[in-house]
Amino acid sequence: MSNLELSEHPHRRLNVLTGEWILVSPHRAKRPWRGQTESAVEVQLPSRDPGCYLCPGTVRANGERNPDYDSVFVFTNDFSALLPETPGAVAQRNDLLVARGEAGKCRVICFSPRHDRTLPELHISQIRGVVDAWTSEYISLGKEEPIHYVQIFENKGSVMGCSNPHPHGQIWAQDSVPTEPAKELVQMKQYFESKRSCLLCDYLALEQHEGERIVCENASFVALVPFWAVWPYETMVLPRRHAPSLDFLTEAEKQDFADVLKRVTTRYDNLFGISFPYSSGIHQAPTDGRPHEEVHLHMHFYPPLLRSATIRKFMVGYEMLANPQRDITPESSAARIREVSERHYKSGVI
Repeated sequence: MSNLELSEHPHRRLNVLTGEWILVSPHRAKRPWRGQTESAVEVQLPSRDPGCYLCPGTVRANGERNPDYDSVFVFTNDFSALLPETPGAVAQRNDLLVARGEAGKCRVICFSPRHDRTLPELHISQIRGVVDAWTSEYISLGKEEPIHYVQIFENKGSVMGCSNPHPHGQIWAQDSVPTEPAKELVQMKQYFESKRSCLLCDYLALEQHEGERIVCENASFVALVPFWAVWPYETMVLPRRHAPSLDFLTEAEKQDFADVLKRVTTRYDNLFGISFPYSSGIHQAPTDGRPHEEVHLHMHFYPPLLRSATIRKFMVGYEMLANPQRDITPESSAARIREVSERHYKSGVI
């Protein structure tokens, strides 16, 4: 057989951030689709909804009234998945049934007082306010005991399980490092100890040299489709300069972070002409007081849409029982995202 053609032949790609493999089957992208489709009808939302517990001035489930905020608003989740007073005791039986108490805090961050806006529809200055709030929460929560990891994330769209369309994200801070960032920390540390350099710094240099999977970039940040991407239009945003966490970014870099976030999420919306659903999250250094020079700050975007606004990818069968698989190559996904405009399709409302 001739040399492996990544655009034609089935192959596996290694995710160097987690040490896991993904199967890529580019020839399957041509198969007809007769599976489930979603509704692509968008509901027109009011600028303020008196029934929304995230809007300014409304009363939340715990009886507290939101202030009449005009920018970013952060508060402790009324239905937190983690609680600060949870004992850290261990319960086990024969090393087979094992449980451990997990203490922590959960915060909600409203990106805007406008109920009818999403992140890409905000001005860069407003997104910069979100970046500043992320940074402040990372620092303040990370100083608390027994917080050792701060996970910042957003679920956008009902298909991602988002229970409220008001533009918001969450911050869960906890004692232990969660499973997904823990995998990356192991790989980054092993790479650093072996090569005395940063895994993502070296990876970014290689991606910039090849250029094929880069979506957009500015002076401080690069957005790209990872070589090992699982989701059809998955992207990763990372700083050019080595920075373990948000608090290492300069003021100019924070501004550039806001800029690249607007550009990536706008491209997402323009890709299929809808408010594009995704789960996104920031992976950065644990807050355990150690330097973590091996860690490189980055943000993942995991969107479920596969071919159009009505067809999404499901993790089932082989993917649940063996390993992740994709039909569309990361290179073709990057090209398609690159081709769409950075002027939002609702640009008249901005």
